[in-house]
Amino acid sequence: MSSNSFMTIDLPDIKHFSGLKKSDIQSLSKKFGKNTFTGVKNRGFFFAVWNILKEPMFLMLLLASALYFILGEANEGLLMLVAMIFVVAISIYQETKSSNALQALKQFTQTRVRVIRDGREETILSEDLLPGDIMILQEGDRVPADASILQSNDLTLNESVITGESVPVEKNNEQGFNLIFQGSMVNSGSCMVRVTLTGNRTALGKIGKSVDSSVTPKTLLESQIGRFVKALAGFGLLAFALIWLINYLNSKDIVQSLLLGLTLAMSAVPEEIPVAFSTFMALGAAQMAGLGIITRRAQTIENLGAVSVICLDKTGTITKNKMEVKEIYSYASGQIGKVNSGQDISRVLVFARLACEREPFDAMEKAIVDQYKLLDNSSDYNKMDFIHEYPLGGRPPMMTHVYHSEDGINAGGKGAPERIMKVCHLDEEELKRMQKIVLNMTSSGYRVLGVCSAINPEMPFPATQDDFKWQFEGFLSLYDPPRENAGNVFEKWYRAGISINLVTGDYPETAMNIASITGIRHNGEYLTGDQVLAMQEGKLNQVAGGINIYARMFPEAKLKLVNAFKSNGQIIAMTGDGVNDAPALKSADVGIAMGKKGADLAKEASDLIITDDNLDKITDAISQGRKIYSNFKKAIGYIISIHIPIILTASLPLILRWKYPAVFTPIHVIFLELIMGPTCSIFYEREPVEPDLMNKSPRPTLHNIFSKNELTLSIAQGIFIAGGLLFLYNYFMRENNSLEYVRNIVFTTLILSNIFLTFANRSFTESIFTTRHYKNTLTPWVILISCGFLLAINILPGLRNLFKLAPLSVFHYMLCQAVSLICVGWFELFKIFTRRREKEHILHRNVKQALD
Repeated sequence: MSSNSFMTIDLPDIKHFSGLKKSDIQSLSKKFGKNTFTGVKNRGFFFAVWNILKEPMFLMLLLASALYFILGEANEGLLMLVAMIFVVAISIYQETKSSNALQALKQFTQTRVRVIRDGREETILSEDLLPGDIMILQEGDRVPADASILQSNDLTLNESVITGESVPVEKNNEQGFNLIFQGSMVNSGSCMVRVTLTGNRTALGKIGKSVDSSVTPKTLLESQIGRFVKALAGFGLLAFALIWLINYLNSKDIVQSLLLGLTLAMSAVPEEIPVAFSTFMALGAAQMAGLGIITRRAQTIENLGAVSVICLDKTGTITKNKMEVKEIYSYASGQIGKVNSGQDISRVLVFARLACEREPFDAMEKAIVDQYKLLDNSSDYNKMDFIHEYPLGGRPPMMTHVYHSEDGINAGGKGAPERIMKVCHLDEEELKRMQKIVLNMTSSGYRVLGVCSAINPEMPFPATQDDFKWQFEGFLSLYDPPRENAGNVFEKWYRAGISINLVTGDYPETAMNIASITGIRHNGEYLTGDQVLAMQEGKLNQVAGGINIYARMFPEAKLKLVNAFKSNGQIIAMTGDGVNDAPALKSADVGIAMGKKGADLAKEASDLIITDDNLDKITDAISQGRKIYSNFKKAIGYIISIHIPIILTASLPLILRWKYPAVFTPIHVIFLELIMGPTCSIFYEREPVEPDLMNKSPRPTLHNIFSKNELTLSIAQGIFIAGGLLFLYNYFMRENNSLEYVRNIVFTTLILSNIFLTFANRSFTESIFTTRHYKNTLTPWVILISCGFLLAINILPGLRNLFKLAPLSVFHYMLCQAVSLICVGWFELFKIFTRRREKEHILHRNVKQALD
């Protein structure tokens, strides 16, 4: 840099700008609209209806209705049409609820922007930006609209979303370098800009791109559900063809054969499962948003329930991110003191202040600036002109600022102690002595920075900050106290079977101190970032599970560590709030960003955002994830169990050539579906967290959604119900009862079994004596609607005739109740027996451990 290039580069200062007037906002909003990308239009209600009409179940209903009309059974045909209207209405209701939940979630995940309006700084949603707004952007922020730079400080941007080039581009307020574009990321520095274009008028909008348009690959659970539904759909198609063929060969009646085939196909196709999945995930995400836990993708909930390892960043996560300067060590005097306790000590603080941003946003720099203001000569800083910056860089990092004042040119540098001591070329003896001082400071849990100075450096300035003729000034120690609830939160995670790892850029001694204070369990061993990078992947995979403290970590090391845990089959959650945390956050199964003080880049890379930075919200998120996954499994188990008796009752009598080969028609199956669909996707979604859910180990990541034992139980439930139905079917048929009477016996027993099964599946471990206390507002409605429908088809002659049923005697109705209770009730006895065996096993294990 030549001497004529010295100039004052003012950092953003809102005093010089007033921004838009509040009185103009309404008219400008009408003119320019929202700052949103509208390339893909919401096709609304009719598009949703069209999607439903294309579903296999609807097409089968349509075919069945047409066949009834062909047979001259107009009443049955009309009833099918009514059923179709109900199916569409329920599907649209569920789709609307899910869509509204996701839309609300988008509101929570919107970027917030600092703007100046009427001369005052305020924060608004990015969609509310208008041309003429003045924005304040800093490192890690995503640019939300096209703008021109008014002021900047060491500003570089990543414009790869526009240009495809990932190399940072320098920007300033000079013509030709002063335009920034929506979608770019502030790589370094800060700036104040005036918005020029918003929405589709931006450069990004004109080329038809959206920052959020990337296609997300299917999760493990989505793939599992897809395979399961395809398998059952394939079975349904095969069964349809087989039953149609068998019946046609026997009766030569193609229309009736088609109806029988459709009955079985409709009973086999599990169209409730995809609907239940989207409903559970969307509504679950919306509920979590209400708790201050924002899921950027609804499917994140799937991984939340399986988190087995949490890697915690220290600053801002475990600690309050409210630093204060505790001690200042002066190399010149060899003394440790505080502000104004000596000229040499004050000198260390002066050069530390010079190395900070003028308007700092980092907690550490804020603490240094606050301490500097206590100096008697702190006003001297305002007389200096900032002329050059070397941004935070290198490994370990340091940063340098250069100023021009009446006394000449001064450069202040601060950074990791080992880096500062290295650039100051301390001899070996002094280096060892300084390292002991650093060790003493870090052992008390302090974060330590080295400080150096360069007085009247030679011109031009060196290409790198290391090449100044540095003079070592000393150390600053800063303390960031841990959050009061950290210890209690960690104990909850340990009880949930989750391993905790502290991953920090601080010294090992500082990390150990914080771990001990907050109750993070460790064996006294640690790894540094350099050691992590130096390790072969196989070796790191082996040792990662046995070490819980990782110190002096940098982005590449964090990323490698996260991948090591994933390679071990762990589901890992990673917390962070800085730009450098983004790679690890993105790689983790669940990246968690702190919403209050986190950089936009960290938030965009994360899956989960904690809006109030409360550490315990992570516990709530994991609990909700476990609850949603557990309830979804209950719903799927219920679907499997109730479909089996419908399929077997519709197929076996025909295959075995019973006297009444078809007790069900499409009418009966579709009205069963009208009960089952909302039950699985709405009732189970409302179920509360089971009391011991957070005292269990994380679920394993299986290739299939159910373990072998769980799937066996669901199938067994279905077979027991089917056995009861077929027993009654065969018995009353042999007693020469009419088809309509047998049909009512079987249909009534199936509906009662469905009611009992709904409540039996509220827990796979707790009996109904416990689950009856679970608070679910839909419980009375499930009973009321199911029993109301059952009574209506038995009491109302017109409805009974439509369903082709004969009235039952009171005794036979009670028999239906008894059989359905036995066919489902065995599961309650099984749970009680299993629970007792489990308690005995735990007691035996505890006694054995005590004796050992």
